[in-house]
Amino acid sequence: MMKRSFDLLVAGLALLLLTPLLLLLALWIKADSPGPALFRQERVGRRGRLFRIRKLRTMTHDPRHAGPGITVGKDERITRAGQFLRRSKLDELPQLLDVLQGHMSLVGPRPELPQYVALYPADLREKILSVRPGITDLASIEYRNESELLAKANDPEREYREVVLPAKLKLAEAYVDQASLTFDLKVIWQTVKTVWVTPSD
Repeated sequence: MMKRSFDLLVAGLALLLLTPLLLLLALWIKADSPGPALFRQERVGRRGRLFRIRKLRTMTHDPRHAGPGITVGKDERITRAGQFLRRSKLDELPQLLDVLQGHMSLVGPRPELPQYVALYPADLREKILSVRPGITDLASIEYRNESELLAKANDPEREYREVVLPAKLKLAEAYVDQASLTFDLKVIWQTVKTVWVTPSD
């Protein structure tokens, strides 16, 4: 109950303060490339319920060709604005609305695409999906440069399925085992430090 109250308070205040920034970013996205400012995609939420996550669009808009579910290195689909939004994680800000709606939490295992959740071992699937997915988590910090890591693999999709995804699941399991408001605050602070205080090159 305390975690949910914290989520609602922080998400509500953040949206009030960040609405002007979101509007400016939306205008930049639309000026940079044709298409909507928001990107919606089906993800798996708590107890396996599907929901459509919100993000600021960082890729070219082509409804006919969705492309792979992962991005690898200098993905040609990523727009100029999208490069900055992804690096700064500002593309995740619309998920504050998902938090208010109850689909997500500020901190929790990142929600995956259904095709990847289908690969979860049965025991881990039940455990990880027992909590709301989050805007940030331990894996978001550990694999902040995931696309660059996958770019070094001969088969990025296989690398994600067989190496990165299992590692993320271990971090998600670790989060569930020690989930608390105090731990959430630590993850939020670590995220801020990783993205804004000591950004990668």
